[in-house]
Amino acid sequence: MSCTTHHSIEEQYEIYLKEQEAFETKGVKAAATRARKALGEIGKLTKERRKEIQEKKNSM
Repeated sequence: MSCTTHHSIEEQYEIYLKEQEAFETKGVKAAATRARKALGEIGKLTKERRKEIQEKKNSM
């Protein structure tokens, strides 16, 4: 459902922010991998959300 996808995007963004901060300020190499993973998930979720929005718009 759209609310679930939207919420998942928010969750992944929060993860990205946390890991990005750890990588940039503390130099944690593993955080870079986790930040990149979160960005990949955001990319997948945004495509899914765009599709949901288009379908809802078309059904109006």
